[in-house]
Amino acid sequence: MGKGLDLDAWIAKIKQCEPLEESELESLCGYVKELLVEESNVQPVSSPVTVCGDIHGQFHDLLKLLETGGDVPDTNYIFMGDFVDRGYNSLESFTLLLLYKARWPQCVTLLRGNHESRQITQVYG
Repeated sequence: MGKGLDLDAWIAKIKQCEPLEESELESLCGYVKELLVEESNVQPVSSPVTVCGDIHGQFHDLLKLLETGGDVPDTNYIFMGDFVDRGYNSLESFTLLLLYKARWPQCVTLLRGNHESRQITQVYG
């Protein structure tokens, strides 16, 4: 688990739709970046696994999905990108996914979708 990061408390906080402090989010992003840089482009995934498509910032739908499918780390997940846009809670959605990746990196695989590209985010925010 990330050194000096209170991931469990942050997960509880974001699940209540309370944003992390800017410094907390910066620390989280830095830590997850380190994890992702070390991962190979082809990731082994333990089965069984639940594959999830476009979330598009629908935070409450993401919470329901996790409730239905089983929370991490009891369930392995592959998130197929398009984490943001369209919904009102893109930041909360992506933050929760980053927190899960940081807390249980072997249980969560994040694949970048076209909505995580610079071109799409310039158009949609």
